[in-house]
Order: sequence, then C-alpha cells, then structure tokens
Amino acid sequence: MKYDWRDGNQVDLLINGEEFYPAVFESIRNAKQEVLLETFIIFEDKVGMELQQALIAAARNGASVEITVDGYGTADLSLEYIAALTAAGVRVHMFDPGKRLLGMRTNLFRRLHRKIVVIDSEVAYIGGINFGADHLGDYGPMAKQDYAVRVRGPIVADVHTAAERLLEARDDREVAKRRVNQPGQHRHAGNSRLLMTIRDNGDDTNTIEQHYLDAIRNAQHRLIVANAYFFPGYRLLRELRNAARRGVKVTLILQGQPDMPLVRLCSRLTYNYLLRDGVTIYEYCQRPLHGKVALADHEWCTVGSSNLDPLSLSLNLEGNVIIRDAALNRRLYEHLSELAASSCKSVPLKRVMRGYWWRAPLIFLCFHFLRHFPAIAGWFPAHSPRLKLLKPDIEAPQCGTLQVDQEKVS
Repeated sequence: MKYDWRDGNQVDLLINGEEFYPAVFESIRNAKQEVLLETFIIFEDKVGMELQQALIAAARNGASVEITVDGYGTADLSLEYIAALTAAGVRVHMFDPGKRLLGMRTNLFRRLHRKIVVIDSEVAYIGGINFGADHLGDYGPMAKQDYAVRVRGPIVADVHTAAERLLEARDDREVAKRRVNQPGQHRHAGNSRLLMTIRDNGDDTNTIEQHYLDAIRNAQHRLIVANAYFFPGYRLLRELRNAARRGVKVTLILQGQPDMPLVRLCSRLTYNYLLRDGVTIYEYCQRPLHGKVALADHEWCTVGSSNLDPLSLSLNLEGNVIIRDAALNRRLYEHLSELAASSCKSVPLKRVMRGYWWRAPLIFLCFHFLRHFPAIAGWFPAHSPRLKLLKPDIEAPQCGTLQVDQEKVS
C-alpha cells in the first residue's frame, strides 16, 4: 500500500530505551480506546514485565488491545505471561509461528521485524527498539544503541492503517467502527512533513530501499547513515559512492562491537569499494549499534526498523517513517556527530587494504551476490503471512499448553 506525505505533524526523537520505554509505557497505560502493538521481540525481563502491566492497565481502562509478535523473534514467552494478558482481555497474535526441528527454530525468513505502537489514533511510535532490557544502559557492555520516534498528527492515521492490515481477518464492520470512533486522526499537531513507508512481500517489496536511493541521489551537502546490519544491495552501494564522488560528505556509522560478528564481516567486505571514492566510515565501539537511522542535507531523515541488509531489504516486513523536519535533522546530526567523535573509530583505507590479496575473491563474490540478491530472494518460501491467536489452556496449566486459533492474514 502506498502512503502519501502528511503535513502538520509533531515528531520527537527517542534515543535508547531510557527515552523510549517511559514514553511508550505511559501512552499505553493511559489508552482509553485502542492499542495496536507490533514488535519483533518481547523478552520476559523487567522491560517485558512492565510492558505486560501497561497493556493490562489499558485493557482494564476499556481499550481494545491487540499485540502481534514475531514467531521467530518472540518464540519463548511463557504460558503464564500470555495467560495474564489474555485474562485481562488483551489479544496476543503470533506472526508465522513455526515448528522447531531438533530444538532449532526453522522459520528464519520473511519475519515481522517492524516495531509499531499506535494508541487511540492520537500518538504512534515507530523505530528499531524491541521490548527488552538489552536496550537499557544498565544491561552492561552489550546494551544496544537504538532509536525511535513518537509522532502525532495526520501521520498517525497511516501508521494505524499499516498496523490494521495485519488484522484484516477480523470483521470489517468492527474495524470500520473502531476507526470511526478514534479521535484526532487528522488533527494538526506541528510543522513536520512525514511519510509512512513499509516493506512487505506484496506490493511494497522495495519501497524503503527506494526512498534511501532517492535521498542519496538528491543529497547535495551531507549524508549520514547509521545502521546496525549494513550489507546493502549493489545499487545502494553504487549511489553512496557516486554521492561521495560529486562532493557530498558521506559518512557511515556501523557496528564496531557487534552482537552478530558475521554481519560485521559482511559489512567490511564493502569498505574498500566505498572508502576509495571518499566515503567516511566509522565503527561504533562503545556498545552494539542496533539503530536504523539516516539523514540527508538539512531536512530529510528516516527512522525505523529496516536494516540495510538482504533480510530487511528483500524478505522481512519492515516499517520506517520518512521525515522532513529541519529541527529533527539538526538534532540527529548533532547526536550522530558526537557519537562519531566520542565513541567511534574511523576506518582508514590503508587498514582495509591490508590483506586485500586474499580478501579480493570474497569481495568479488560479495558484489555479485548483492547484484543478484533480489532474484535470489525469490527462491525463499513466499507463503502468505498468517497470524495465530494465542489462547492459554486454563484447564491444564500444569501442562504448559497453548490453544492456537489460526487467522488468515493477507
């Protein structure tokens, strides 16, 4: 589904769990009519427990509460956790659950990776932050660096629509009634121009990537991309190089302390191609970078769930918001510049060229892989996404069983 640019919005940047969780939990607790929540991961830790209590509070306020979690990322929630939610009236859906093989999860591809929360159609949250204590600084050295935005104004209606599309199997009259009853969908809230963008396996297979490409091609002065898992398609790599060649200051902030070492290895295979034409690369070394943000020139920026790797760009369900707001662009620029200066190591071309002779074949294969990956993605299972409604079997709690009602979702 294609969305239009919306004027008259307010947008606030939220950095890490310290800013995101208090804001989103307060909004959920105060919900009066509806909460729609989608996320890749909920951990049953202090953050997951606070989320559970906020959702229960919203349901007790009389709000309709629907949460959707990914069947791979959130495969291990306990019966007790889900039972407490459903007992309060919260409906818990699992996206594409899969059976385990020898204890291993097999549903690896085409995951629900986006992170969206919509409350009463008045406020929405979009970003890359899951619900887990690993997004808080007190988690330790492996605490993640990440971002989200809180939005108000006409854009909320589009975020709401994106979330509702995962629930289309419900009665159309109920959906229509719920939308009509929600206030403030078109209320002017600020001066930001926003666009909701999604990537799915239907009509929007490359929408987010296309907005990145357009921003890079149109950049005149500066471009900063901070992305956790950087292994983009050949077109995006080529446009980054071309932007640097025409004089744009192109800066990449990538993982230096990885939570997935293989991903950093893949990213480094692209360094030589970019550095030799003037792209500046920093590796963030203070903690694992989990963010998915970018800015161009003095107005454009994006925040969301999409990494710049084959999974996000070609397989997973993702959600980003594109923002035209000079103040937010400036705040993100100042933050990322400070991050680069204080917590990153620059990557010089000389260092990358060491051992180039043995890495050259890998780089050659890497670029041909990236050039052809959109076609390769078609080899992976292209099933229709489905949700399953989780219902704890109250009569046999000692067995730890779940009753599952399947819902067909387009």
